[in-house]
Amino acid sequence: MSRKAILPGATLGVMGGGQLGRMFVQAAQSLGYFTAVLDPDATSPAGLVAHYHIDTGYLDEQGLAQLMQRTEAITTEFENVPAGALVTLGAYRRVAPGADAVAICQDRAAEKAQFRRCGVACAPFALIDTPERLATVADDLLPGILKTARLGYDGKGQVRVADRSELAAAWASLGQAPCVLEKRLALALELSVVVARGADGDSVTLPVQQNLHRDGILAVTQVPAPDATPAQQQAATQAATALAEAMDYVGVLCVEFFVLADGSLVANEMAPRPHNSAHWSLDGSDVSQFELQVRTLAGLPLTAPRQHSAAVMLNLLGDLWLQDGGPEKAPDWAALLALPGVHLHLYGKANARPGRKMGHLTVTAADAATANATALQAAALLGLPAWPAA
Repeated sequence: MSRKAILPGATLGVMGGGQLGRMFVQAAQSLGYFTAVLDPDATSPAGLVAHYHIDTGYLDEQGLAQLMQRTEAITTEFENVPAGALVTLGAYRRVAPGADAVAICQDRAAEKAQFRRCGVACAPFALIDTPERLATVADDLLPGILKTARLGYDGKGQVRVADRSELAAAWASLGQAPCVLEKRLALALELSVVVARGADGDSVTLPVQQNLHRDGILAVTQVPAPDATPAQQQAATQAATALAEAMDYVGVLCVEFFVLADGSLVANEMAPRPHNSAHWSLDGSDVSQFELQVRTLAGLPLTAPRQHSAAVMLNLLGDLWLQDGGPEKAPDWAALLALPGVHLHLYGKANARPGRKMGHLTVTAADAATANATALQAAALLGLPAWPAA
């Protein structure tokens, strides 16, 4: 299939209609592309802003045919799009990332095997998919975290276990689905790296991002990463780039890392798409992760992103609309937007739910200390917990 650049004026497609698809669509439109979204939700955030919304399931043959007819190239906005659908689309249209890479990222066991093949350290682990494997788990993997091998995100499908009895109960609670047991490690920091790689093998990365999670969901991202050493940042960037190269990856890939208490680095997981932790790039970089997604899909040149402002990103979850047990009520956006350097992004979701990502807030400033101080003010206005000052 030709890798000739697909120029503005063509139509680009995306499988999935969530907020990542919405921001991809907006980036594509700003570059002059038409856009098509396939998603079964008639009011999906991406579908509401795309030129065309194909309202079908991800394996619907007519829907896939219509997407191919409308578009010249297709990407995906979340890793759990059926890999089979990407295989079907890839036989007739340019698809990035490809089905093989997405399939690796969909399965924790395959993902960890990929880490090992590339010489990238990860937490000690064991696959549990039969009672026999459960019974023979090594003692030194406990205490640990039991994670479903597939379809886990934002802390879902994960159970902390202290001993064998808790492990057995947790596996039963997860329906005895194939799982990965990871040894629980003493963590100092959480980092992530976004790499964009084109079909020609060229790649660029965004600056290393430092992340804070609460209840398994990203809460705060700071860039530059305030507590990571230059050596740790270089190691993370090199590992992410090596993983993309090894998979012959085309598109935007995010790799999450843990910095352990002893300063060493281990990979946690990969996402074959733009990532929540890099949303700051919409306001703090001259090229966002979503423009990079458009460029890799269309075969346009990749230019190294330049961070022009220090940035702190806050996730806005549905809980903010549901405080005090009363009816749904939006936060005081006017008070937040009165703060200097605040950029509000809402995703167009009709109803708030606890843990649902409704939007994000990015604070930019000339220096990290100012960005962090303003972000702490914003968090206080929202009723969110603070984090250590920069």
